[in-house]
Amino acid sequence: MKSNLQLDAKGLSCPMPIVKTKKAMDTLASGEVLEVQVTDKGALADIPAWAKAGGHTILDQSEEAGIMTFLIQKV
Repeated sequence: MKSNLQLDAKGLSCPMPIVKTKKAMDTLASGEVLEVQVTDKGALADIPAWAKAGGHTILDQSEEAGIMTFLIQKV
């Protein structure tokens, strides 16, 4: 799936991946997709919980070589 914006939050620890994800999401229009790449294991729970709280949709979530990638569609 194609994303409208990519966010590299690799190497950051909680809460910075969520802070940067929120800031990036604020720049998108409704229906657009943000791709977030993180290495902080806490993001596995934090990003889906944050997206759900905001009404956003996790379209895809994967992990490869310690890098977790989330595709989040803005409401």
